[in-house]
Amino acid sequence: MAAKQPRHQPQRGPRPLVSQADLSRLAQGLDPETKRRLSRVVRLWARIKRDGGKVVVATGSGPNLHEGVTCMVAELVRLGLVDGVLTSSAVVGHEMGGVLERVRRVEGAKLGLERAVLPADGKVEVSLLGPEQLAQLAAHTNLDRDLYRRMLSAPGNEIIKVAGNLAYPTGLWVERMARELGHLAKAAAQPLEAVLGLGCDPLTMLGACARRGVPCLVTVPQLVGGGQVGLAVGDSIGISQRSARVAALLASADLIIESGVALTQEIHDGPFELFTGHGMWARHEGMDTFSLGSKAMVRIDLDPNLERVWQMQRDAQAVAQAIDRGTPKATGFKVPFRMEMSGFARLPGALPLTGDLGVIWPLLASRAAKAMGVKTDFVCYKQGTPPGEAVRRYIVTKLSPLNYPQVVQALKEKSLWP
Repeated sequence: MAAKQPRHQPQRGPRPLVSQADLSRLAQGLDPETKRRLSRVVRLWARIKRDGGKVVVATGSGPNLHEGVTCMVAELVRLGLVDGVLTSSAVVGHEMGGVLERVRRVEGAKLGLERAVLPADGKVEVSLLGPEQLAQLAAHTNLDRDLYRRMLSAPGNEIIKVAGNLAYPTGLWVERMARELGHLAKAAAQPLEAVLGLGCDPLTMLGACARRGVPCLVTVPQLVGGGQVGLAVGDSIGISQRSARVAALLASADLIIESGVALTQEIHDGPFELFTGHGMWARHEGMDTFSLGSKAMVRIDLDPNLERVWQMQRDAQAVAQAIDRGTPKATGFKVPFRMEMSGFARLPGALPLTGDLGVIWPLLASRAAKAMGVKTDFVCYKQGTPPGEAVRRYIVTKLSPLNYPQVVQALKEKSLWP
């Protein structure tokens, strides 16, 4: 039985960039145990969706953007295979700018900028925009055309990187848009992420979630990032309300997939989780709480120490015993210990997938879609390979930055004003 399709199916129709042969090459590099676990997760994912369950993905920024994973997750949201996203304010800012962009890195001093205001390497970045893109940005913010011309004429390396950040003018434009739209989010009593999604590209997580009507939320530990974007996201709704919304999304999930995200211990337990967290007193006070004890949780992580700690808990309850005895886990386990290892290892349904997320995600997503009888129009791929670079070029050329008038119009149509 195929997964039910949402009514809205944006007709993007991109040329397939990743072939079955490309995916087979990725699979050849996996060790046998990772292959077995990958198949196990695909079967679990398909069973949950066929039974009417829900899947939530938690992502960080960095490689999730560079490897096209956030776009892959957006495609899975469109297909109804992912039912909600937890992410960072940095990802929000980059998706506002179109995920990836081509920039030139130039010497700031040659532009007359003071050394004290420049990053450590003294470089600044100029966005290499077409006339239409530049006009779209200029329509909603004042641009220094002379500075932009001088930056464009300066020599430097041209690279593809995450959109916005310190690049001019997209970085400044993104932060100004976040602040401006933050006022509309407050007026509509909505998280800024939900409002931004109304004008973001369909192949962003923000845009895909808004179109399908499912949550895309920044978690509290991931609020600080993206400059003014993080502040605007944080200001749009209160911390208590944000925590409650995150808890509700996690509570609704039957499977949680974590991808390249730090501080997950704080995301998991928060103030409302019971199994490894701090929700007992919230429950005592009559608040809604939930437990991760019955959830399936998969973490895609390059750090083999996560698996070592997970295995120690499976073999001898090592993490639970260290907590019970009050003994230090880092020295006792003789591994560089991260706090999230503790909570993850103790969850009965936890399963690590140790590997590069640029390898794991295209295999996992394409196989899950096939198992559920749906076809993906987009598949991500490992950076630094010919298919991976083709995917990155597609993102740069095909994805659009946030459309401000579209946000305003959508707010009116959806009657989100109080």
